[in-house]
Amino acid sequence: MKTTKIAAPPAHKLPVTAIIIAALGYFVDIYDLLLFSIIRVPALSALGLTASQVTEKGIFLLNTQMAGLMLGGICWGILGDKKGRLQVLFGSILIYSLANIANGFAGSVDTFAICRFIAGFGLAGELGAGITLVAEMTPMAKRGYATSIVASIGISGAVAAYFTADIFDWRAAFFIGGGLGVLLLFLRVSISESPLFCSVHSAARPDRGNFFLLFTDTERLKKYLRCIALGVPFWFAVGILISFTPEFGRSLHIIGVVSAGPAVACFYGGSVISDLLGGLMSQYLKSRKKAALLFMLLSAAAVSVFLAVSRVTLQIFYGECFFLGFASGYWALFMTIATEQFGTNIRATVTTTVPNFVRGAVLPLSFLFQVLTDLTGSMRLAGWLEGLICLTLSSWSIYKLKETFHKDLNYCEN
Repeated sequence: MKTTKIAAPPAHKLPVTAIIIAALGYFVDIYDLLLFSIIRVPALSALGLTASQVTEKGIFLLNTQMAGLMLGGICWGILGDKKGRLQVLFGSILIYSLANIANGFAGSVDTFAICRFIAGFGLAGELGAGITLVAEMTPMAKRGYATSIVASIGISGAVAAYFTADIFDWRAAFFIGGGLGVLLLFLRVSISESPLFCSVHSAARPDRGNFFLLFTDTERLKKYLRCIALGVPFWFAVGILISFTPEFGRSLHIIGVVSAGPAVACFYGGSVISDLLGGLMSQYLKSRKKAALLFMLLSAAAVSVFLAVSRVTLQIFYGECFFLGFASGYWALFMTIATEQFGTNIRATVTTTVPNFVRGAVLPLSFLFQVLTDLTGSMRLAGWLEGLICLTLSSWSIYKLKETFHKDLNYCEN
């Protein structure tokens, strides 16, 4: 695997404007990504669906959104390396904002599905473009701080989605998310493009945004797959443990009726704190790998507590959800590691596709969880087994990845 240096002016200070815009864009991104899961039942019931149809069509709509995310991840990533980080950042915000507003007017499941697919496609681009832009414009010694700010502010969008859906009608909740995104577009004039991208663009490299470049070298492909594996435990926690909290609540004999909404809010509340602390930890240790491995150990403890402790009150159970979010909330650290692993000519492609492939991992994780539940006859045992698989794979991946804390991002992949 060969790399070459490129000529680009180094950054000397924190790009405050870029950090703010990327953070607010991710805030709206997460808000929209989780809003449908929170308002699914009242929204589809209002469209006249029965209880069984709400479940069936809800799964269909979530899969439709996921299909948009997967396709958008590849398209926006390539565009980010070919056309620029800024065009993708604001293009994705525009698309998912308009899709959100349109979703508020939806009067049928078919219209809902179209809106969710377009929204998913748009949502796929914002985070990768924002993290790439911020990482390339931030001094090497401060990258961890910058990306942590982006992720911690962004993750809080999940908490905002819960309270918005609790206060407003589901249509109004979509309008609010779309409106916030549109407002962000007015900040476009106050931010400049990444100097590293501009240098590569000026050099007219034909391999910019070449997605297949990831598959032409064995070591590069292994590195890419390890970056994806690193993020899987987070979506195991979200997509399996938190999504099925009502079912786990019954299995664990929780005192009271467990609701997914508060569980999601508590989980992401914990993630907001740990996303910020993860960056600070990696800066203090001067190592991304050591910080990530500490989160793996913490996640193992949190999963164990979640699945082992039974017959407790709702408050304690939601506290466990908060702890699970805190332990699993290394998203900023995960994104920073992925960004720092690859050269400027395919950096946006990697940083955009990796988190969306991790999100897409919910589909095989859900299938495996169902298979394990059927084989063992126990949701708790299935959770233990799948958690062990995810955390082992992720820990091995971070162990094999190279340390990137002191890495200069001023280079290209050949």
